Amino acid sequence: MRQRTIVCPIIHNDGAILLCKMASDRGVFPGQWALSGGGMESGETMEQALRREICEELGDALNITEVKPWAFRDDTRVKTYADGTTEQIYMIYLIFDCISANRDVTFNEEFQEVAWVKPESLGELDLNEATRMTFTQKGWL
Repeated sequence: MRQRTIVCPIIHNDGAILLCKMASDRGVFPGQWALSGGGMESGETMEQALRREICEELGDALNITEVKPWAFRDDTRVKTYADGTTEQIYMIYLIFDCISANRDVTFNEEFQEVAWVKPESLGELDLNEATRMTFTQKGWL
């Protein structure tokens, strides 16, 4: 089984959290709402990986002004690829609280849509299991 270290930002702006609705045909949680993030690459620090993932997935106009490590967790997930193949992966999540100075987001093909959501409204969304666990740890669910 392959192992991946995943950097995962909880991006805050003016009392809301940025969530992404995953593409319905790929990923670990197809079609569900989630935090952005992705795998670290060889030679990267945690913050370098986090900022790269934010830029790749959410565009370079989103201005992240603060990054603070918050928590970590692990589990095993099955990832579905665009061609329909699957893979079981042991995942280590490094979760960060991030502050953005703006809401300028342009998302890539990994997502169907994005939304800025107040913590009190999180329970209304079809959150994936990992995001639900993170928000429960935060005391938001």
